[in-house]
Amino acid sequence: MVEIKNVAVSGASGTIGVPVVKALLDSGKFTVSVLARESSKSTYPPGVKVLRVDFESVASLTSALKGQDAVISTVGNDGMAGQTKVIDAAIAAGVKRFLPSAFGSDVENPLVAALPVFAHKVMVEKHLEAAIAEQKGEKMTYTYFRNGIFLDWGIEVGFFFDVKTGKTPLYDGGDQPFSTTTLASVGKGVVSVLEHYEETKNRAVFVHDLAISQKKLVEIGKKVAPEKAWETELVLTSETKAKSDEGLAKGDYSGAVMIPYLYNSIWTEGYGGYYEKVDNELLGLPLMTEDDVERIMRKILV
Repeated sequence: MVEIKNVAVSGASGTIGVPVVKALLDSGKFTVSVLARESSKSTYPPGVKVLRVDFESVASLTSALKGQDAVISTVGNDGMAGQTKVIDAAIAAGVKRFLPSAFGSDVENPLVAALPVFAHKVMVEKHLEAAIAEQKGEKMTYTYFRNGIFLDWGIEVGFFFDVKTGKTPLYDGGDQPFSTTTLASVGKGVVSVLEHYEETKNRAVFVHDLAISQKKLVEIGKKVAPEKAWETELVLTSETKAKSDEGLAKGDYSGAVMIPYLYNSIWTEGYGGYYEKVDNELLGLPLMTEDDVERIMRKILV
């Protein structure tokens, strides 16, 4: 039986990295290190070892990863493509398990994979599997962590609705359920992946706290913050995609062009935004209720 004890996290100061590091430390089962640039000013919780590396150098990364059992990449868009060097270094260092930054939508769905916003994710996963296939001797394993859209993050940043007014674009009607997960649950799920080495080996695991519709979020929002207007507007994801395609054709790679592609991965029929089968039971992650969503919204909106 393979045992994971030493874990290194890349992108540990980011949106996903913080709750992942917290969950690793809270479990008390791992020695936790983080990969950081020499120039980084980020600070980390007590008990975390900081490994200063040159992310452009496979040799530097390999040296830092010697003795690590698992590497978890939680980098955002800016660091997505750079994961290929971390993967190559992890293989060279003898790492047993690698989790790339695959959090979010299911890029194994061909429709999702074709969305430009996921190009780097798709490239990294192909590189990971190809590099492992070419590896001699005992091969590194991998897990893709698919969790849908982040629930608490989505509320806080106004992804689902305008936090100040409650104004909500209802994509493709707003009735279809979609999978969503809090950042804390993602952290706990990652820990459980490491604890279930064989069951999560070389595959994607799917989790969500619950599946909910946009209209249901609005309904809960009206209950939590009735003083907001909660106006709704019907929006077609086919139209937002067409507009983004036009911008991309002109060389515009801004967030205003790229982010709308996420709407397709979450709400467009056929893109798999709702995970019918999840691994919550395997990973020990209880499902949330609408009452739990209400409590989350109260913390943010009230």
